Amino acid sequence: MKKNAGGVSRADRLNAEFKREISEIIARKLKDPMITAMVSVTSVDCSRDLSYAKVFVSVFSTDEEKKNSTFSALASDAKKIRYELGKSMRVRTVPELDFMLDKSIEYGDKMDKILLKLSEDGEK
Repeated sequence: MKKNAGGVSRADRLNAEFKREISEIIARKLKDPMITAMVSVTSVDCSRDLSYAKVFVSVFSTDEEKKNSTFSALASDAKKIRYELGKSMRVRTVPELDFMLDKSIEYGDKMDKILLKLSEDGEK
């Protein structure tokens, strides 16, 4: 991909725009009662031809069942989200959306707790 003067490629700009728009659609336009936990779109990775996009989401809930049902509902609403995306963005091709669960935030939180415990144990 070509980079413009600012060092950002068209794909990077589109990924950021898709991320923002999908977040907005989930928060404001998607009325699915199965989505009971807080959802954050962490990143979007489009294929070169814009036919597919992996949408990485984090689902925040202490209840594992709520987390799983929310993610399943999001994945099943992919066509609705794609339709809304087509209405809100001016691109020739709206990619097919594939939702992926991003556990990096949970992993980071777990590492923070481990490091905190280690530092507390070291001070004793």
